[in-house]
Amino acid sequence: MLVSNNSYVAPKSFIRNGIPGLERVHMWISLPFCTMYIISLVGNLGLVYLIHHEESLHHPMYFFLAMLSLIDLFTCTTTLPNALCICWFNLKKINFSACLVQMFFVHGFTGVESGVLILLALDCYVAICYPLHYATILTNSIVAKAGLATFLRGVLLMIPFPILAKCLPFCHSNIISHTYCDHMSVVKLSCASIKVNVIYVLMVALLIGVFDLCCISISYTMILRAVVSLSSADARQKAFSTCTAHISAIIITYVPAFFTFFTHPFGGHTIPPSLHIIVANLYLLLPPTLNPIVYGVKTKQIRDSVIKLFQGEKSASIQGN
Repeated sequence: MLVSNNSYVAPKSFIRNGIPGLERVHMWISLPFCTMYIISLVGNLGLVYLIHHEESLHHPMYFFLAMLSLIDLFTCTTTLPNALCICWFNLKKINFSACLVQMFFVHGFTGVESGVLILLALDCYVAICYPLHYATILTNSIVAKAGLATFLRGVLLMIPFPILAKCLPFCHSNIISHTYCDHMSVVKLSCASIKVNVIYVLMVALLIGVFDLCCISISYTMILRAVVSLSSADARQKAFSTCTAHISAIIITYVPAFFTFFTHPFGGHTIPPSLHIIVANLYLLLPPTLNPIVYGVKTKQIRDSVIKLFQGEKSASIQGN
């Protein structure tokens, strides 16, 4: 890749090496990943269809849930099929440009997902603290604008990742010790200083992860205070059930996310690479797999809609026979 004394060209391709140290058990590791991917596809597509089909779910909270499901679908589909191809068919090679595209989509979708969790917290806050003004505060126009702003924030903050990576000289190995093109895993292959990249990763982690989590924490603190003061036991139980679903989704998303983001700059020499890569894959796969289950179990309106949908299909089948 070295052209002259001071000039370099980008590699034509990278080799994604999967999970280093665990190559012999790639096939076994792929089985739970494949199962989770199938569950995520069925669960999220089912949730999106249910929200679209049932008019009783045409409310801001469920629109935000549909957004979350779509983002989860795109996120896991960006990485998991490639990871399975590495494990099953040893297809490790990826074009340099395709690697940068995958990098952008992976980080972009995860950034948007964090913003959608804020929108869900906002919806929950308005529904519990200002129930009489809910319809006037969260109109369809506001929901659309909030969704667009969330999408643009996630995308714009992630655009520099592939740009910064493309500007680096790669004159060493082109083997990525990962199952997908993670930004830091790629730039560590450069023979130049990656200080700017590390600083930008930390800045994005603060602007998106820490900032969003602080906003969500403040929202749910105020929500829980309002829930405790409710006079009706049924209202408290319903509110707690909704909050539990949201908080579960937040924990599922942010715990592996922070581990993944802060491992590269601070724990790269103390945490085994295999553990980091497994958690990085779970960070992209756990939320899409568990979110539909959590919301389906904890949200009464979704449970009722599922029952109604299946009863309607059963009745139609009986009438057809």
